Amino acid sequence: MILNRRDLLRSGALAGAALAVPSLAGCGSDSDALTFFFQAAPDEAKVRMQIIEAFEKSHPEIKVQVQMAGPDPNQQILTYAAGGKCPDVVMQWESYSHLVELGILENLDTYLNADPAYAAQLRSDGEPALYDLFRYRGGQYVLPEQWAGIFLYYNKKLFEEAGVAPPPGRWEDAWTFDEFLSAAKALTKRDASGKTTQWGFADAWPVPRYSAAIFGMNNGGEWFVPPTDPQRAAIDGDQFIEGFQFYADLAVRHRVAPRSTDADALPSIQLFSQGKAAMVLTGHWQYSAMLTDPDLDFDITVLPVGPHGHGAKSDIGTTGLAISATSPRKELAWEFVKFATGPVGQQAVAKSGLFVPVLKSALHSEDFAKAHSRIRNIEVLTGGPSNSNPIPVTPNWSRIDDAFHRASDRILRGAAPATYFKGDVTRHINDLLGRSQ
Repeated sequence: MILNRRDLLRSGALAGAALAVPSLAGCGSDSDALTFFFQAAPDEAKVRMQIIEAFEKSHPEIKVQVQMAGPDPNQQILTYAAGGKCPDVVMQWESYSHLVELGILENLDTYLNADPAYAAQLRSDGEPALYDLFRYRGGQYVLPEQWAGIFLYYNKKLFEEAGVAPPPGRWEDAWTFDEFLSAAKALTKRDASGKTTQWGFADAWPVPRYSAAIFGMNNGGEWFVPPTDPQRAAIDGDQFIEGFQFYADLAVRHRVAPRSTDADALPSIQLFSQGKAAMVLTGHWQYSAMLTDPDLDFDITVLPVGPHGHGAKSDIGTTGLAISATSPRKELAWEFVKFATGPVGQQAVAKSGLFVPVLKSALHSEDFAKAHSRIRNIEVLTGGPSNSNPIPVTPNWSRIDDAFHRASDRILRGAAPATYFKGDVTRHINDLLGRSQ
């Protein structure tokens, strides 16, 4: 079964970030062991345990105690903090700024400044955009450990059968919107009754409003300005609206993609795995599941670029590690964070095939290439982190996203054009942003 793993992680983080705790006590632990709180599917947990075992082997004086997260990890962290039992090291997502505002996360600049050799290594080997995502109001609160952006998987057999040339395999050679639409139309099949038997495109990311937003940005628009601690929404810009509308029209107007209201349509990822969709938008987190089907002949390509776009972009969907602000073992926690996000931990990430590492040395390593031997267009992955736009980082994101969701839903089901973003929708979101300042 192919899992929407990224959706599980992000939805839990967003839900947790929406909740506040009226009074936060200090965090601590009753054990001498270093506590590490993270969320992972079973196969991902094995990789993290390998990193822990390697750390304990090289640091025999430090023992790591694992605390596994449930479906709402940030709410768990808030509960731990309120009870004075916050884990020493915690996994984080784009929703981390809410915890920063509550004083739960440690500013890691103190440790980076005291460890100039490691800081210099990150600057030379790391992907700057991934570190910038976790830099909030002058402080580095999280160090990234993996990238999980989105791109297009395509079925090579279905392309060949339809006589459609395969898409480009490099970021600088992306399809135009028109080329993508032309291919999707050629790959869509309907029977004599008009029922669709094969879709040209399907979106398996369970947050289609984010997919549409990336199409807006790939048309040269902006989503929020700036992306981290944004001051205003840019969804009323003409280029963003045009790209967002193009995405909506794939299902509503051109019928090359299923709509959410198509009751007889399978989940998008199943449409692709069963040969009923020629292309699917999803992320790296689906790769290992696709490997279980030896007959699925697939590759990946980047998202298309609109007429006003400046190049193909994905999204920065990443997790990282943070330290509890009141941990009694901060120095030990720093050693673990440094190890897990450094060369040894990143090489384990690269070798697993489950994640895309954030250090360029691991990203371009032989281990990473071997773990992705089914993919010919490996440059789509290795170039992903440096060709990504961040999801907005703001403490009030849950409420902002709710407003964006309501407006987007009208557009994506064809009840309103994307120009609906102009006026009251953008003003309301900007009002919500003002409450985050």
